Amino acid sequence: MTNPELRRWGGWLYRRAENVLAAMLVVMFGAFLLQIVFRYVLNLPIGWTNEISVILWIWLVLWGAAFVLREEEEIRFDLFYASAGPKLRRVMFLIAAAALVVLYAISFPAVLDYVTFMKVEKSAYLKIRFDWLFSIYVVFVIAIIARYLWLSWQAVFGKAPQEFDPTKVSSGV
Repeated sequence: MTNPELRRWGGWLYRRAENVLAAMLVVMFGAFLLQIVFRYVLNLPIGWTNEISVILWIWLVLWGAAFVLREEEEIRFDLFYASAGPKLRRVMFLIAAAALVVLYAISFPAVLDYVTFMKVEKSAYLKIRFDWLFSIYVVFVIAIIARYLWLSWQAVFGKAPQEFDPTKVSSGV
């Protein structure tokens, strides 16, 4: 596959990840509204709406961080990073990326063990096994390791990470 084809497929996958994120948000909001109607209008509180909202919130955050959030959109303390030159920014990024990759890689066996162990528990209302609910964290860890390995490769053999420009910060729109 050529580079433009990879970019096209990558863009398509990114848009689908955004679609999944948006669908989870719609379902979570719908469950929230349903909970309000049943509790305060019909005086019939239901518990599964709270449970689905909590589950979707966890999945929203981890799915979004793994597949939708771009590197430049992540929250960071960039007082020193923004004032550094390209070479120093590259070194700072590589140190941070190496720390993240090593820490996530070291924790991965324990994470996988915990998630697979949680098959013995189920959620209170929806009776969904906890290993299925927590599986998003395994996906998140793998995605973050892969992302930072890729970004590190780019930082070593490509251009330095971009300088932060506060005049170009936006809400993503």
